Amino acid sequence: MTIDRRAFLAGSAALAAAPAIAAPAAGYASKRPAPADRRFTSPAVERELARVSKQIADPKLRWMFGNCYPNTLDTTVKMGTVDGQPDAFVITGDINALWLRDSSAQVTPYLHLVRQDPKLGELFRGLIARQARSILIDPYANAFMHDPTAKTDLSWSLQDQTVMKPGVAERKWEIDSLCYPMRLAHGYWRATGDARPFDRTWAEAARASVGTFREQQRKEGRGPYSFLRSSNRNTETMPLDGWGNPMRPVGLIVSGFRPSDDACQYPFLIPSNLFAVTALREMAVVASEAAHDTALAQDATALAAEVEAALKQYGTMRLRDGREVWAFEVDGFGNAMFMDDANVPSLSGLAYLGCVAPDDALWRRTEAAAWSDANPYFFRGSAGEGIGGPHVGLGQIWPMSLIVRALSTTDAATIRACLKTLRDTDAGTGFMHETFDMNDPAKWTRHWFAWTNGLFGELIVRVARTHPAILKEGF
Repeated sequence: MTIDRRAFLAGSAALAAAPAIAAPAAGYASKRPAPADRRFTSPAVERELARVSKQIADPKLRWMFGNCYPNTLDTTVKMGTVDGQPDAFVITGDINALWLRDSSAQVTPYLHLVRQDPKLGELFRGLIARQARSILIDPYANAFMHDPTAKTDLSWSLQDQTVMKPGVAERKWEIDSLCYPMRLAHGYWRATGDARPFDRTWAEAARASVGTFREQQRKEGRGPYSFLRSSNRNTETMPLDGWGNPMRPVGLIVSGFRPSDDACQYPFLIPSNLFAVTALREMAVVASEAAHDTALAQDATALAAEVEAALKQYGTMRLRDGREVWAFEVDGFGNAMFMDDANVPSLSGLAYLGCVAPDDALWRRTEAAAWSDANPYFFRGSAGEGIGGPHVGLGQIWPMSLIVRALSTTDAATIRACLKTLRDTDAGTGFMHETFDMNDPAKWTRHWFAWTNGLFGELIVRVARTHPAILKEGF
């Protein structure tokens, strides 16, 4: 019998505090590993940690920031070399594999420090290179093994009916898996002006990414990708013999799965298509300015324009009250569904990703609907309110939704409310979790989820810059 990822992550930690992380001791003792046990140390990150911590009046929030902000460096980075160049393998936390999405997001909170620390620069260059090599193994895969010649050791992937190449840990086709490396490359280039990572291998991976997007527009047939998994959850496998539900080719890109790793209901996932437009244009900048590859830049720009035009025509819908909003998923035949899922890209995270302006009227309506009863995965309970998703189940709020909401607004009251809920729903662990129960924060999932820990750190750093009074005043 196969065990799927969700069942694995549940285990003894599902909806219960994991014994590996005890309740906070008096004085909020640090939960970081001992210095000798930390996988990667950056003097620039340590200085930033100390600088921002001094601005946080609330002792628990300060303690949580101290635990979460360096968590990716402390616990998930494996540095090495390949052909004499840096190699960085960044695991998600409690799963010993590299997700293209998660690894990119996990290091993003350190981008603004990369010029201050050559060692940190090596980490970024190593991760960009590792991601490029991984994409060249299989651009349809979402997760990879440390050893590129190894077969997957993820129990839930062992019997998947799809083309599992050596080096692939899981092969769920998700548009955002290729968008995040584009975003990381652009962020590094803008932060440093360093062209070293953008070599022939990177350009080949970028071309493979653009080619995969075009392939999944499915203008000339269903393409090469299919996926079946034996599971008692329909979100773990794709319908119709693994090819997904019907779609009409309209210029949008098909996604087999969402950023939550749950299967799409309608094949065109709108938040991910919007992210693809933005990421393709960012990648074109790197191709043109850093790699001096005009053809690649033009190809990416042309595809972005095509997808953008299709989004304007097919990506919106009207709610029952008549409001026009971005749809969550559509099929090109005129069918659409509205919901939101906390995993980014999400509808509510579009401004955070730079896909829309924060004051864009269509997005403001969409976000308001996502944070309301119009979204079947919006939950409000005695512990707080927020967005969840099908991945864990009803009534389970993802801290990620609260973090992204606070990162997407300039309203001090909203930021303060999100921070207070985040502070009060950690179940005394000092870390962010995947989810917490809307009525009982002592029930939660995933004791070691580096993506959300990093996002929380990113939020605190931004608030220290944009709304320092919130941190100085406390709650």
